[in-house]
Amino acid sequence: MRKLLIAFGIVCMAGLTACESLDKRSYSREEQGTVGGAVAGGVVGNAVTGGSTLGTVGGAVAGGIIGNEAGERYDEKKAQGK
Repeated sequence: MRKLLIAFGIVCMAGLTACESLDKRSYSREEQGTVGGAVAGGVVGNAVTGGSTLGTVGGAVAGGIIGNEAGERYDEKKAQGK
């Protein structure tokens, strides 16, 4: 469990660091959310299933879908001026 938390923390920190440079390159939050969610989901899926390939891929897919939706909602709110 401790290794999972450390790995997740590293992924989150790397993702937050990358967001600033991606904004400058005109990547939408939807695209950022998809990639970040897929990476985080893959890490979590791998850790939860003990390194199973199916768990890693499943986690990446689920994380990508969730990240895409979150980023899309953020982009919509930003476009409305909220």
